[in-house]
Amino acid sequence: MSEEELTNGPSAETQPELLEVEAKPAEEAPAGEPDKALLEARQQASENWDRFVRAQAEMENLRRRVEKDLQNAHKYALEKFAKELLPVMDSLELGIAASSADTPDVAKLREGAELTLKQFQNVFEKFGIVALDPVGEKFNPDQHQAMAMESAGAAEPNTVVKVFQKGYLLNDRLLRPALVVVAQA
Repeated sequence: MSEEELTNGPSAETQPELLEVEAKPAEEAPAGEPDKALLEARQQASENWDRFVRAQAEMENLRRRVEKDLQNAHKYALEKFAKELLPVMDSLELGIAASSADTPDVAKLREGAELTLKQFQNVFEKFGIVALDPVGEKFNPDQHQAMAMESAGAAEPNTVVKVFQKGYLLNDRLLRPALVVVAQA
């Protein structure tokens, strides 16, 4: 459909039905009736064309809206998560500011760090992020990455003895594997 058709209405090429109606010879009928039938047919065709053009425009507007909503969803997918992390960032900044003060009050710094860690854990829990701390569990190559093997007398072979770095799952999907040391056979 061209821009001209949208603004000026249908052209003769786009409405072959109208041409057929105009080209048909008038049948034998009373004098005023063929003109009336022709006018009604043209009016009906014009109304149908108008409905079609409006429906096309509405579909195009809907397509554009959906496309824009999808772009915004991709662009701002982490907005809620980021907003939840902002207080944690504030707490860390306050902790750093407190550590540079002249008072050597280490207990308060430790308490602040523990509270900040608790905030992180709450945010992670809220968004379905689960920590993997597999000490004592069987080695699982789908969730763990072995960094070394170590002979451990009390531990069973192929079990995790140490964790260098915790792993994380996001809604049961591996986000990061746990870096572990595995007991040797």
